[in-house]
Amino acid sequence: MSPTLEEMQRRDVADPLRAMRDAFDLPPGEIYLDGNSLGALPHATARRIADTVRSEWGNGLIRSWNKADWIGTPARIGGKIAAIVGARPDEVLVADSTSVNLYKLLVAAMQAQAGRSVILSEPGNFPTDLYVAQGVAATLPECALRTVPRDQIAAAIDENVAVVMLTHVHYQSGARFDMDAITRAAQAKGALMLWDLSHSAGAVPVDLNAANADLAIGCGYKYLNGGPGAPAFLFVAERHQARLRSPLTGWMGHAAPFDFTDDYAPSEGIRRFLCGTPPILGMAALEEGVDLMLSVDRAALFAKGQMLCSAFIDLVEDRCAGLGLEVLTTRDPKARGSHVSLRHAQAWPVMQALIARGVIGDFRAPDALRFGFTPLYTSHVDVWHAVEALRDVLVSGSWNHPDFHVRAAVT
Repeated sequence: MSPTLEEMQRRDVADPLRAMRDAFDLPPGEIYLDGNSLGALPHATARRIADTVRSEWGNGLIRSWNKADWIGTPARIGGKIAAIVGARPDEVLVADSTSVNLYKLLVAAMQAQAGRSVILSEPGNFPTDLYVAQGVAATLPECALRTVPRDQIAAAIDENVAVVMLTHVHYQSGARFDMDAITRAAQAKGALMLWDLSHSAGAVPVDLNAANADLAIGCGYKYLNGGPGAPAFLFVAERHQARLRSPLTGWMGHAAPFDFTDDYAPSEGIRRFLCGTPPILGMAALEEGVDLMLSVDRAALFAKGQMLCSAFIDLVEDRCAGLGLEVLTTRDPKARGSHVSLRHAQAWPVMQALIARGVIGDFRAPDALRFGFTPLYTSHVDVWHAVEALRDVLVSGSWNHPDFHVRAAVT
């Protein structure tokens, strides 16, 4: 039975995180359910960026590399993210984008796994993961990408697999892999395990060290609220750091970058996976989002996220029955992320009609409506009103207006 509006109001009153909504700059009159694609703007971020620009850059100028510790931002913020993903501070680094970090770790893993030639993944993985793996396979001799359905991954790991590359929470369906079980299966066959945490970090519990994970990457602009194009992060378990070597041997990864010697010598530890100069404005924005995440009880955060997902599914199945929707996301809270996807034959115009009504989700080709539930600023009442708006769009047929059928460059 789906919850009533009154029940959702009572849940908001009892919500230990309800005050966190005030930490964000959210447009009035809108329900934002796309934080799984781009997190909302924290008020503190605007102040931090202004201070970084005016004080650190404007007044400090180049001195701020030392005085404001710009040079230490990759490791400092990485250490903070480590607390969110269950790693040691010296195992996580903020740098580059998820795609670049994935390339670095895949090439490093392949080159360290002598006699093994296969990157194993699943079809339908996030496209950039597959594209980067295809690029690595085209670059390295005797390297190939193999994909098998997700329920066949463990059985497909053999002596030819060098690295298993999977997204912990699927970007479209929201399905969550059992990190511990898949990691054990990969390592039992001698393969390295590489996890993409882009839809996991800050959304669901992650404990890389408890799972004995080898490698991981993740983005900073979704649940970590780091802003559009925020720097990404990478994880390399301490036991692998000495033997893995980044293929992008830029000066920031050098053991002594300011000695300005001609020959490359990799830094000790995780720093060897740095490449170019860190983007300080992006780093400042990301650090505010990460600090906000660290300020809350994450057990309460993750529990609320699953409550929101479950309430949304219940309401959709009750209020939107017979209106052409299919729930793609599992009902099992332990097997999903913090977003819910619905299939509809007219998913694109339906989502555009919803956005015009002030309910902002997104569309994923070919036919998925995607709704993200970010517990820091999404209320239970938001969920109730979002489903009512969805029902009205479908019942009224307002989605069929010609304007809503026009595809935008970004979906």
